[in-house]
Amino acid sequence: MRKLVAVALLPLLSLTGCTVGPKYNRPTFQPPATFYSEDQARQISIADYAWWDLFKDPVLQTLIHEALKNNYDLQFALARVEQERALAGVSRSLYFPQVGYDGNISGQKSLTIPNHTYYSYSFSTFWEIDLFGRIRKLNEAQRAVYFSSEEAKRDVRLLIMSEVAQGYFQLRALDAQLEISHRTVKSFRDTLEIFQHRMEGGYSSGLETSFAQAALSNVAATIPDLERQIVAAENALDLLLGRNPGSIPRGVALADQYDPPDVPAGLPATLLERRPDLREAEQNLIAANANVGVAKANFFPTISLSGIFGGLSPQLSELTAAGKAWSLAGDLAGPIFTGGRLKGQYNAALAQRDQARITFEKAVTQAFGEVSTSLSAHQQLANAYREQMFSVEAYRESVRLSSIRYDSGLSSYLEILEAQIQMFPAESATVNYDLGRKLALVQLYRALGGGWNLNDSQWTSTSGAPGVTQSPTP
Repeated sequence: MRKLVAVALLPLLSLTGCTVGPKYNRPTFQPPATFYSEDQARQISIADYAWWDLFKDPVLQTLIHEALKNNYDLQFALARVEQERALAGVSRSLYFPQVGYDGNISGQKSLTIPNHTYYSYSFSTFWEIDLFGRIRKLNEAQRAVYFSSEEAKRDVRLLIMSEVAQGYFQLRALDAQLEISHRTVKSFRDTLEIFQHRMEGGYSSGLETSFAQAALSNVAATIPDLERQIVAAENALDLLLGRNPGSIPRGVALADQYDPPDVPAGLPATLLERRPDLREAEQNLIAANANVGVAKANFFPTISLSGIFGGLSPQLSELTAAGKAWSLAGDLAGPIFTGGRLKGQYNAALAQRDQARITFEKAVTQAFGEVSTSLSAHQQLANAYREQMFSVEAYRESVRLSSIRYDSGLSSYLEILEAQIQMFPAESATVNYDLGRKLALVQLYRALGGGWNLNDSQWTSTSGAPGVTQSPTP
């Protein structure tokens, strides 16, 4: 009997290398020679730097390190990686025979029949021969899903680092705005006291006093609103850090944060290898392509081997005339008529692959745009910041000259007040431009897939990690 089964299955076993379904080929892209707003492409990229080489504030480094350990979204992504890793093991188990067992024991006692204990046991096995590659395609799909979850984890980690840096810079900008408001309120309060004394002595009118009071109240109103925004910014950072609401420590002032004068973006073609979200999208496409093969393999028969080996207690074997028994069988099963179910599943798999391909292609195109936008923002906001600094210096000089003219009796104190009123929004605008260029730097680092050459343990380090090739300071 065994020889007959083996002979019958031999031609089928010889075909197990056959796999139906399409082979994956990466879509063809035509990346631009340079990023829009960049004059010349360079091999070096700011994405090659470790994050601690870009964000040098020790307090900020500590906050990023804490977020990379405790952030809820990152912990969720890590748990999903473990889930997909386990499911990949489930798919891989289909390559091997499945073996099970069964046992039974019972007793009998009566006045006429001697006491007996009966038992039986059996071992069963089942093995699907992957004749048309269904199991191989299932494994390919699940393996791609697992790799996709790994890339999603890396993308979440990069996102968390970016959000902490941006939140910290926004907090330091609010601190700077609050300091400007307090300083301006003090200056306006001194001016109001001068006008009040002058009015009491009959040297000024109520118009000047009212003007000074309006200027003071206008700036003073910004203080509670800024304090409200500071609390909200701290709470947002606390959530990123995985901690309860509370105060956030401060380090280097916003204006003194490291901002490299030169931020090379690298070659556009290398973006596919650096950005984890693009690699994630490609793995999703690989999985969808493999699922097309699974759907196609369902049209073909499945071949399987099954066997049983068992034994009985002597008392039962006397009744059945056999103490041990075994069986080996080959099974062939396949569809004949399914009412269009298999064809519908196959067409659905094709459509899902098309969706994954379009998503991947869109993500790549969008990535080129994100880099160009961030690169342009960092360049242009740096120019705007320099021009705004000239404006602030000019207003400060205006206040100084107005004070000299007032001391010389050539003008009224109202001229000084007008210069101070104009300087306040100019100083605030300077902080906003400074914040904008630093946020653009963070966005550019993320858009380029910053830290792509760091492994998991190096990512959580707050200092230079061994084994990382450090590029020259940008």
